[in-house]
Amino acid sequence: MADTKAEAKFALPVDSEHKATELRIASFALPHMRAFHFAWIMFFTAFLSTFAPAALGPVIREDLNLTKSNLGDAGSAAVTGTIFCRLVMGTVCDTFGPRYGFAFLMVMTAPPVFLMSCATDAIGYIVCRFFIGFSLATFVSCQFWCSVMFNSKIVGLANATAGGWGNLGGGVTQFLIPAIYTSIAQSKPDYEAWRWTFFVPGSVHIFLGLAVLFFSQDLPDGQYAFLKKTGQMEDVSPWKVLRIGVTNYRMWILTLTYGFCFGVELTMNNIVVGYFFDQFDMDIVTAGICGSMFGMMNLFARSVGGHASDYFGKKYGMRGRLWVLWVSQTGNGIMCIVMGRLSNTLVGTLCVMVIFSTFVQAAEGASFGVVPFVSRRALGVVSGFVGAGGNAGAAWMMNAFFKGENGWSDYETYDAITYMGVVIIVVTLSVFFIHFPMWGSMLTGPTNETVTEEEYYLSDYTEEEKVQGLAKSAQLFAVNSRRERGAVRFAKLEATQTVI
Repeated sequence: MADTKAEAKFALPVDSEHKATELRIASFALPHMRAFHFAWIMFFTAFLSTFAPAALGPVIREDLNLTKSNLGDAGSAAVTGTIFCRLVMGTVCDTFGPRYGFAFLMVMTAPPVFLMSCATDAIGYIVCRFFIGFSLATFVSCQFWCSVMFNSKIVGLANATAGGWGNLGGGVTQFLIPAIYTSIAQSKPDYEAWRWTFFVPGSVHIFLGLAVLFFSQDLPDGQYAFLKKTGQMEDVSPWKVLRIGVTNYRMWILTLTYGFCFGVELTMNNIVVGYFFDQFDMDIVTAGICGSMFGMMNLFARSVGGHASDYFGKKYGMRGRLWVLWVSQTGNGIMCIVMGRLSNTLVGTLCVMVIFSTFVQAAEGASFGVVPFVSRRALGVVSGFVGAGGNAGAAWMMNAFFKGENGWSDYETYDAITYMGVVIIVVTLSVFFIHFPMWGSMLTGPTNETVTEEEYYLSDYTEEEKVQGLAKSAQLFAVNSRRERGAVRFAKLEATQTVI
């Protein structure tokens, strides 16, 4: 229930952890909605920068004499570089807070965005894409921030909407960057115009990296430094939290499956403009507009997945959330196969691609409807590993299906898309193995009715740490998570206990 004493301090109604119980999109109030808007805007910018080179691919490849293999290597580099960065970012969020994670990444990746304008050969192009791709680790900060700002009843929707609007940058990039390039090309030669284009996202990186430090807040109750200094927050050991995260098998399954929803989106962002340009003989602007339709579904599709996760979570508990994840991601695989088989019809390809994209992003939203419940103490680590799984999946698919020319494979692009769909369906079967002892899995109920949320979440703390009060936040989270039992079991519990 809401904490009425605390509501006077906040613009939104809050629970006992001071997490918001509502998502008010039109509000920019501190701390909840300010964090929400900063989170998606910076993730959006990271997408814009990372896939700007792909959006200008047909122009850049002519100027730098890039081969298909070079483009494949660059696409892999763009999503591979951030894998390690995402793993580290989870620990940074747990230890130093999401604001510093965002600021560090945005400022650190601004130079390679600017330096893309100086690339003169394939090596320079690939290296710049590798380092620019680090910015995609802002996804971890984005999902972590929303998870600590919003109550479990709406955390799926909050995570999905912030992540989806950030991912929207991948779609907007496909038409915005070519439009900026075309505008600049009116006064400069083509080989200079594409270089000047990169000064736009680079400047935005620096502005946002500084703004987030001064105009936002780490947690509902304040900044990390203040809360640690006043004893309101544990000064966590990065290695201890990392160990807790990596020993939870549920994290590894979600890491794997996320590689074949978010990883699919990254892969499509890398190849979709070139696919339309080559397969249907389009000019770059038209190909960019068609390609952007894949990413534009993020405007609503990821939120749909998050909302569905919350809705079925309310009715059927965690089991409902897991079913939403499996159904949406399996649909993703099926539509991926269909798109690959419609390579001879532009209209059919576009229509199926929109449905395909909707399933992809809904699966992403559903994934992070589950992630916040894997571990309370190691939330950043879990978010980081799952997020890194998306990039690892993209890197694998780029090499396995789209590299060509002496790579692992040399498929036609439409065949590669088909094979990718088959792999998605097979990998997603692993969701059936996720089981929470107090909630159950897709096909089975809880281990037994006596297992509680407190036992699960407090097991990450020693008895000494519990006595010291370090488990207080996990205790509150456990009580608020009882709703994941489902409507019927929760109603029975509510009838006998006071639920926070």
